[in-house]
Amino acid sequence: MTAERKTKESKPVLAICYDFDKTLSPDDMQAQGYIQSVYDGDIPSFWKETDELAEANEMDSNLAYMFKMVNEARGRIVLTKKSLQEYGSKVKLFDGVEEWFGRIREYGSEHGVIVEHYIISSGLKEMIEGTSVAKSGAFEKIYASSFMFDDKGVPIWPAQVVNYTNKTQFLFRIEKGVLDVNDSGVNDFFAPEELRVPFRNMVYIGDSDTDIPCMKLVNTNGGHSIGVYNNDTLDKSKVYKMLHDNRIRYFAPADYTDGSELDRLVKAIIDRTVANEVLEDFHFGCKDEREHNDARKAKDENKRRRLDCILALDGSTNFGTTHTLMKEMLSINDWTEEEIGMLLDIALNNHPVRYLLNDSDVNSFFRGIIAMLPVKTDKAEKVESFFENK
Repeated sequence: MTAERKTKESKPVLAICYDFDKTLSPDDMQAQGYIQSVYDGDIPSFWKETDELAEANEMDSNLAYMFKMVNEARGRIVLTKKSLQEYGSKVKLFDGVEEWFGRIREYGSEHGVIVEHYIISSGLKEMIEGTSVAKSGAFEKIYASSFMFDDKGVPIWPAQVVNYTNKTQFLFRIEKGVLDVNDSGVNDFFAPEELRVPFRNMVYIGDSDTDIPCMKLVNTNGGHSIGVYNNDTLDKSKVYKMLHDNRIRYFAPADYTDGSELDRLVKAIIDRTVANEVLEDFHFGCKDEREHNDARKAKDENKRRRLDCILALDGSTNFGTTHTLMKEMLSINDWTEEEIGMLLDIALNNHPVRYLLNDSDVNSFFRGIIAMLPVKTDKAEKVESFFENK
């Protein structure tokens, strides 16, 4: 499947990846409409019972909340894909988020960088799709937990579960441009210069422990991990710990307005991306030159090896020397037409070689080089006549 594969661009691509809850929104998305509908606003009880369900059944916590959402909706509300998107449309976003994605893309474009925005979240894809920013086409791809729906739009089974450990797989998909979750091409080998979005050109923005695997992966591979905190509470305890543990390089308030600290930081990363890619182009240019030089040297060495063999065979004065040479010459399979002509002359004019033309090794060698000729020459036919006469 290649429908959602992206190829390397002529300009550098900067992928900015976001968690959603408490990164773009001040609270969990389920707590901004859904829980109020089924739990009379008792948000702590919903999450407490979800944790108990997961622990009692050795269950992934994300599967637990998805099960509980469907189960608790029975007899209370009609839960469908459409209603989940409607809940998503009511999700509150941090200041500036509405304008952020377009503004940052435009800044990148002005500086020669293609900026793409991705969601990697344990929240619900259907609710994220219902947000105003998703509807406006802000995101290149949304990776999030999601349901499978029946023909009436009712959730019947989990289709995708995104937890803190498997979040990292989506970074590799973005790196290679293999975006479809069912495309096994993500396991294919890509040379560093062929990667669409190398990790040095990734930004991961998150708020908590669930983002640590992604933050660490981006951070240790030359990218940029940013921890955000709520500007209303000013609680920096999580970002302090993540910085201390080398999970992030920077932290800033979750304020996405123009001119904010986060805005200046991301624009500085875009500026640095431009300079980095100039250096990378120099690096890959040097690498290509070295590889071409190595290839030329190898070609020259092979040519010298073949010429040495030809001269040695021409100078062979006994059967033992001829047989010894054949061992090396049979391992060479890139003789040129000119060199084959010289070898055929030797077969016709050098007595020890001509006498041995029907010995297995010598015969095999000359049959092999004659087969390499695009058109059989008179000399080749004359050498073959010795095969027949012998």
